[in-house]
Amino acid sequence: MKKIIISICLFLSLSKIFAQDPIFTQYFMIPESFNSSFAGAKEGPKAGIIHRTQWPRLNFSINTQFAYVDNWFEDINSGLGISVLNHKETTTRYNFTQVNLNYALKFQINDDWFFRPSISLGYGNKSFGFQDLLLGDQINISNGVINPISIDPILLNEKINFFDISTSLLLNNERSWVGLTLKHLNRPNISMAFNDNNNLDMFLSIHSSIEFPLNTNFARMGNEDSLYLLTNFMHQGEYNRFDIGPQYVNGFLSFGLLAATNPIRTNPNSHFLTSLNAYVGLKYEGFKFGYSYDFSTSQIGRTGGVYEISISYEFDKNDNCFGCPNYY
Repeated sequence: MKKIIISICLFLSLSKIFAQDPIFTQYFMIPESFNSSFAGAKEGPKAGIIHRTQWPRLNFSINTQFAYVDNWFEDINSGLGISVLNHKETTTRYNFTQVNLNYALKFQINDDWFFRPSISLGYGNKSFGFQDLLLGDQINISNGVINPISIDPILLNEKINFFDISTSLLLNNERSWVGLTLKHLNRPNISMAFNDNNNLDMFLSIHSSIEFPLNTNFARMGNEDSLYLLTNFMHQGEYNRFDIGPQYVNGFLSFGLLAATNPIRTNPNSHFLTSLNAYVGLKYEGFKFGYSYDFSTSQIGRTGGVYEISISYEFDKNDNCFGCPNYY
């Protein structure tokens, strides 16, 4: 009985967490993870993957992966791509997988600026491993047997499937960009209980990368030498987050620091600054590598932090791509 109570309480306490979208610290390294308008944005085939591990020292640890591949099709002036997101919690064995088909269109506004609207159609699956959950009416003490069927109202689905619709916008020149993403426009039902409705909250993201060119010795040697201001405001239900920080880029090297904040505090006891996220990136030929580590500023304890590793590759690298957004 104790195991039953613990399992049910754990499910109820985590239900809100599992209704929130996974977020990557390195969203600017692989922007396809949060804005489908980047599909085909380099006007050539490209692919990438990012892995995130959160709180590895706790029993409640979370692993998330995102992978994509896309290409540009000149005849239709559009980018097409496919992406896969997987999110797993180790203790409860909760697992979320979603596959998306992404389509982006390119419009030229003037000599410098371009507009890229996009749509993303997804198919998601959530599972929780309730096969090990034993409910009270399944225990027949007098006969010493376990009934395979329960009529308990908390009876839950082991998995659910749903369709998802999202859209994104991107405004860019060759050095800076500003984007907007709205996910879950159809608000799919993600409840794992029979005859229940738990509609997924829409996810809003407003993000940007603004360049400030630097005149340094590295720049005079012919390398790219720029400072970027990165911002990303995210809102979903009661959850909100605003990331802001600098990114320094010099040719093959990139590094910086993001502050993750909680600007709209629904709980007065919550922290405004939740973590400081350091990252470094390397670029070689068509490859890009990234590593980041999030240092928690809250008093959650010794969690082991959060780290991410990313790698992407441009198969037909085009350094003179006209109107392509710049991201590293």
